[in-house]
Amino acid sequence: MSNTVLVTDEGFAGDTWSGEIVPLSEGVAANAAAVDLASHEDVVALAPHLSSLQMIRIDFPSFADGRGFTLARRLRQMGFTGRLRARGHVLADQYAMARRSGFDEVEIDTSLAARQPQEQWLFRADWRAHDYQARLRA
Repeated sequence: MSNTVLVTDEGFAGDTWSGEIVPLSEGVAANAAAVDLASHEDVVALAPHLSSLQMIRIDFPSFADGRGFTLARRLRQMGFTGRLRARGHVLADQYAMARRSGFDEVEIDTSLAARQPQEQWLFRADWRAHDYQARLRA
């Protein structure tokens, strides 16, 4: 049984990824399909491999560490079209920001899911409509 939950715009779900996810240094050398990216790592190392990667999982060591949002945005700007997952200490309040920066999903542990139930995440699932820029344009 997994001790993590995936959060998507539809709510909580099980993990559908069946392949291995390896650390960046191992994945680049082995042409892996999925890599883990620490919040302090540089995405430039991934540039030549973006078209062959199916998933990148970016670590959030703390809810106060926003570097993962920047990494996600940079990867999307560099042309990455695969699955982009935030993992770790992401709060329900940060879900809309995660989606706007390019993440497809958020992986949280079951203890966080118990403290912040699905309803709190779903409240922020309409992330396109609830940003300050959309309100200013209206």
